[in-house]
Amino acid sequence: MAEVYTNVGELVTNDPTHDGTLLGLIHDAAVVVEGGRIAWVGPAATAPAADTAHDLGGRAVIPGFVDSHAHLVFAGDRAPEFAARMAGEAYAAGGIRSTVAATRAATDEQLEANLVRLLAEMRRQGTTTVEIKSGYGLSVGDEARSLAIAARHTSETTFLGAHVVPADTTPEEYVATVTGPMLEAAAPYAKWIDVFCERGAFDADQARTILKAGIAKGLLPRMHANQLGHGPGIEVACEVGAASADHCTFATDDDLRNLADAGVVATLLPGVEFSTRQPYPDARRFLDAGVTVALASDCNPGSCYTSSMPFCIAVAVRDMRMTPAQAVWSATAGGARALRRDDVGVLVPGALADLAVLAAPSHIHLAYRPGVPIVSPLPEGRLPLETKRV
Repeated sequence: MAEVYTNVGELVTNDPTHDGTLLGLIHDAAVVVEGGRIAWVGPAATAPAADTAHDLGGRAVIPGFVDSHAHLVFAGDRAPEFAARMAGEAYAAGGIRSTVAATRAATDEQLEANLVRLLAEMRRQGTTTVEIKSGYGLSVGDEARSLAIAARHTSETTFLGAHVVPADTTPEEYVATVTGPMLEAAAPYAKWIDVFCERGAFDADQARTILKAGIAKGLLPRMHANQLGHGPGIEVACEVGAASADHCTFATDDDLRNLADAGVVATLLPGVEFSTRQPYPDARRFLDAGVTVALASDCNPGSCYTSSMPFCIAVAVRDMRMTPAQAVWSATAGGARALRRDDVGVLVPGALADLAVLAAPSHIHLAYRPGVPIVSPLPEGRLPLETKRV
């Protein structure tokens, strides 16, 4: 059965063939959906016939947000750590171990209930595709069960056993565990492998070893890189052909050239800088260097406890020198690039019908009206969207 959504004031397709711009805007538009996929987009006046029509009253429609970096399988709360940072303490990633303790103590049911709660928050704010990392188990059994839980809700699962080194082992012993029995147990539930390459976590050689072990097991690489200071993370990500290097808060000109030459997406996480008071990366600098930029939430209980992609867009525009169009593209098509997907983040024939409607006439309102709930998935309960894809 075909459905047409008409009287769309502004349609963001992310297909520049429509108007020659980054967002591929169509005004006074319509979208035809059939079987959960886009069948047609174009001016409403020329829309083909459909079985059912829905008038959107001049509102804007965008692709659902693609959140390509999130840590959603965890237990516990780190609000006191946030308060301490706001009082002047520096962020050094040490609080991860407190979340590990809480996660290990939680039941599968408790972990999944918290995950479902966060996914519902995301969906209410227009996110339709999300990547979910492990990394708060840091034992063979806890990493495997974290990924098994995540895999029930998304196909974009990432093994992040190499988040930090647990207190009860040495770095050498832990790398051997991550690349051996932990990888063996986690791989059936994971699509990606990730490493936190940073001081206090894993160095370049360790990151390279872990990523190559994952690649040999059939997992695809991505990387936490250059979050806390200048380091080798971006260089290693480019060397191994990672889909994305995430954070990139401290990136040199050479790093930007490497990212552009290697085709590695730089996933910027503005909520982290907001929550840690670190300096914001200059997204314009990345774009001017030819780097593909994604925006993601990095939703996690420590360094950034937001599930809101609209919030990330507003911060990126206000504090990272992105235009509203660049930020919206990076939160949709950019996220899809970071996941090597061409069926989400765009509204073109054949793509998944992941639509989000704005209670506003233009995408600009996502940054223009920060903190206002103007975006939601369209329509709830009507499009046959797979729960797993969210």
